[in-house]
Amino acid sequence: MFITDSIFYVGVNDHQVDLFEGQYDVPNGMAYNSYVIMDEKIAVMDTVDIHFTEEWMGNVAKVLDGRKPDYLVVQHMEPDHAANICNFMKAYPETTVVANAKTFGMMANFFPEMDLKDQKLEVKNGGTLELGKHVLNFVFAPMVHWPEVMVTYESTEKVLFSADGFGKFGALDVEEDWDCEARRYYIGIVGKYGAPVQTLLKKAAALDIQIICPLHGPVLTENLGHYIEKYDIWSSYKVESEGVVIAYASVYGNTKKAAEILAQKLEEKGCPKVSLFDLARCDMAEAVEDSFRYGKLVLASLTYNGEAFPFMRTFVEELVERNYQNRTIGIIENGSWAPMAGKVIRAKFEKSKDITWLENSCTIMSAVKEENLQQLDAMAEELCK
Repeated sequence: MFITDSIFYVGVNDHQVDLFEGQYDVPNGMAYNSYVIMDEKIAVMDTVDIHFTEEWMGNVAKVLDGRKPDYLVVQHMEPDHAANICNFMKAYPETTVVANAKTFGMMANFFPEMDLKDQKLEVKNGGTLELGKHVLNFVFAPMVHWPEVMVTYESTEKVLFSADGFGKFGALDVEEDWDCEARRYYIGIVGKYGAPVQTLLKKAAALDIQIICPLHGPVLTENLGHYIEKYDIWSSYKVESEGVVIAYASVYGNTKKAAEILAQKLEEKGCPKVSLFDLARCDMAEAVEDSFRYGKLVLASLTYNGEAFPFMRTFVEELVERNYQNRTIGIIENGSWAPMAGKVIRAKFEKSKDITWLENSCTIMSAVKEENLQQLDAMAEELCK
């Protein structure tokens, strides 16, 4: 794939993976992206997952067309991108590996048998590397989303090699909406690190970027302002769209019934979007994604062993871990003799910033009764303000 006349895509599509990073469902697979910059000196940008060594090496060799690479630039040491460093160096032993000090430290841990000797070029933040016409400018991006991460701006053709930034789930031979799977990818994997992403966006704002080449997902060449705006919203924890998420955990159906009644009331009142999730059965990553996308959240749980139900506990932990903030939360709790789920859930958000709790809540004693319907109506009215 041509990115420009001198920059080539040599990545691979993975349709073998079922769970990315051991937890995220990826029905349309994943792309592991790698690039080659052809110039007086040749730079290969990152490697790919270990299961695709042969395919990737073949892609690289085809672009090189008999030439030998001068540099292997390593922006991120996570194995889905860095697993083939050692294999690459065996195939091209005269290559110089370009990375920062933290990356070389991790490299020694991943590949203790690999001795680069004098074939290391340690770069500093703001450092440059000339290939001929092309000039690589290195910008450190710690905790986006590992501490060693850096991105690379090629200033001649105005290309940003963005590491995991602007990536998404899904292989490149499947067409799907960027926003949805990029949002789920960002919030699931990078969501905790909004502040470092904001720092990187401020640095990127000073650059004239015409093309974004991420390590996952498609190369972005048009309407870059849209993708940058989305990243600004996500990393600053702003509300992206108006709507209400209702996430419930139910055993015998009574808590589920309350959640469904509330959803119906919201729709009747003209709520622009209502997302309803059964936490025991849904893709929890999608429930987390929508909870960050929309501004209001209702958590409905029965009481279980004096706690919220396990799926609800996990869900709340997923939100808090990713710095859930600037949102409104309502509670529906159920308990046959001592409803405690609401109190427990509230306590889990104690350290979260700018959480507004609904004045109205709903407490069910076993089954939904007339007083609960009135409580749910009051919640719907408040949520629709």
